[in-house]
Amino acid sequence: MNMLRDLSLQDAKVLLRIDANVPLSPEGEILDETRLVASLESIRYLLSKGAALILISHLGRPKGKKEERYSLRPVAERLSLLLGQPVPLAPDCIGPAVAEQAALLRSGELMLLENVRFHIGEEEPEKDPSFVQKLALLGDTYVNDAFGTAHRKHSSTALLARYFPGRAAAGFLMARELQALSPFLSPKRPFDLILGGAKVSTKAKVLKPLLDRVDHLFLGGGMVYTFLKAQGIPVGDSLVEESAFPLVKELLLHPSLQLPVDLTIANRFVQDAEERIIDVSAGIPSGWQGMGVGPKTVEKWASLLEKASMIFWNGPLSVYEFPRFATVSEQMVHALSRMGERVVVGGGDSVAMIQRMEMSSRFSYLSTGGGATLEFLAFGHLPGVDSLEGPSHG
Repeated sequence: MNMLRDLSLQDAKVLLRIDANVPLSPEGEILDETRLVASLESIRYLLSKGAALILISHLGRPKGKKEERYSLRPVAERLSLLLGQPVPLAPDCIGPAVAEQAALLRSGELMLLENVRFHIGEEEPEKDPSFVQKLALLGDTYVNDAFGTAHRKHSSTALLARYFPGRAAAGFLMARELQALSPFLSPKRPFDLILGGAKVSTKAKVLKPLLDRVDHLFLGGGMVYTFLKAQGIPVGDSLVEESAFPLVKELLLHPSLQLPVDLTIANRFVQDAEERIIDVSAGIPSGWQGMGVGPKTVEKWASLLEKASMIFWNGPLSVYEFPRFATVSEQMVHALSRMGERVVVGGGDSVAMIQRMEMSSRFSYLSTGGGATLEFLAFGHLPGVDSLEGPSHG
């Protein structure tokens, strides 16, 4: 696989896929610029080497239609400030006006294409094979630095590289992520994984292969209630995915799986709700809902994790939107920080929490990937990475 430094870049017109899928407020303000900052090293390097740069990204889930709230305009404005030079936003990501703007781009200049997910051909390439071809015509070199979307078989992440035989490479962030995560493919034992998140369905693909690869998989977050209900334990008004019961019942037999021993519950989903700590065996009463694991669980898990040689954490263990209920997840951050050189954390919410607590330096590595990181750990490869290594065609 080519790396960025392998490419000849003077006067090259480079298509750079970044992950600018940043969280926005209802008013369109960027709430966290971590992903943009992570892309700056590759952007600055390309510009310094004399390339003309065409940035590609998605934002949100507009489902193949143009929606103003998913415009990359706030991203273009923030990148202009971060780079100290104009980053004009194209009116679209393909089409005559975009092709003309790209053709006029000179060495050391850059532009940002509008959200690629405004076109159905991005997420469903088979529905519009011409989409990736039109994207490819805009440049003569392709660099993928969007590790966070490398698990998607989308046009700009997994297909575009094929149109640039010998002229496609991994960006600095992509290379750094792969270097940091590759040791987990042949991990030192014991290897433990802590997994949070709201829904079983979003993690269904990776749960079984991950269970097979780890010594302990500690399950927290909203997924827990589906696992408890599948065992006949009452979960009150908590989120349950009954459609996932067949998979969950199979996973419950796996010796690596560790479920919480106690829970934090509340009578409403608000910051000032009445709160209780209950043992899991008691079940959640009607009218109450789970807000996360309890303190006994953190204590028990931390003592088991102390013995691990390698630890990976993805996803908060409690409702982190409300500071009061984020405490349990923060307790886990403190516990893991004492084992920090053995711990890699992935997923936007977990990483954002650690950064908010100003504890980033205590951990071995903070990954920009959530789903991408889990799929890489589960299967050892990703479509967006495979395409940089695989056969090419013009």
